[in-house]
Amino acid sequence: MPTATSTRSPSQPVLKTPSQIHRARVWFRSHLILLVGIVVLGYMFLPVFVVVALSFNEPKSRLTYTFDKFTFNNWLHPCQVGDMCTAVGTSLKIGILATIGATLIGTLMAFAIVRHRFRGRAVTNLLVFLPMASPEVVMGSSLLTLFVAAKFPLGFWTILIAHIMFCISFVVVTVKARLAGLDPRLEQAAMDLYADEWQTFRRITLPLVMPGIVSAALLAFSLSFDDFIVTNFNSGSTVTFPMFVWGAAQRGIPPQVNVIGTAMFLFALTLVLISQLLGARRRRRLG
Repeated sequence: MPTATSTRSPSQPVLKTPSQIHRARVWFRSHLILLVGIVVLGYMFLPVFVVVALSFNEPKSRLTYTFDKFTFNNWLHPCQVGDMCTAVGTSLKIGILATIGATLIGTLMAFAIVRHRFRGRAVTNLLVFLPMASPEVVMGSSLLTLFVAAKFPLGFWTILIAHIMFCISFVVVTVKARLAGLDPRLEQAAMDLYADEWQTFRRITLPLVMPGIVSAALLAFSLSFDDFIVTNFNSGSTVTFPMFVWGAAQRGIPPQVNVIGTAMFLFALTLVLISQLLGARRRRRLG
């Protein structure tokens, strides 16, 4: 007796599962931006990872940069190399003072440019960008000419004046961007609730602008701490940390330099993490 067999029409489509190659292509396309971002971040942080690794290195010679032996001695005794810690202290003093001066002046300039209309406002906007666009060699040599012509002795104070000068532009641009995105209706609402100008500034404007001011201050400190070209022109006999590294490179960079670099990186990373945690906590409280 003949048995019934299932037949399929030639026109009926055949269902197939996607192949592994097709799924890999789909996954790669959907994660392309993430992969590119990881590659770029890895490229950017590769020198940092090398510095961190070499901070635990005990090289056979100061002229070699290969990892020879693991040690904690560099971290336990970071100041045993010449006047390196003195140079680091000088850079920290100049960086902190330059950050305070540039942040105060730059913040006031940003408020004046954004909130007020005055003659020469467009020219002021242009002049603010000039120190950022000018080569540091030009700025350093110009300041050196100014100080020599004024018979001002080169040293700590000339470095501080130069650092404040080129940090102001970065502070103005950062704070101005924050002010430009500020909703003026928030201040108007505060004044509608009978707050005077000082109360509105202290309770509304300043807290909203503070993230931009803090970012500008951190940027100014970073620029001041690692500057070499402008400092080299106007330092006199004062030695900062970048100048110490430049001088030590001619005889072989000691591993303790990598310790200072790693410590500064960890300090900056800690500040960023704290700011992110505080921002997340504030958003959860407001939400």
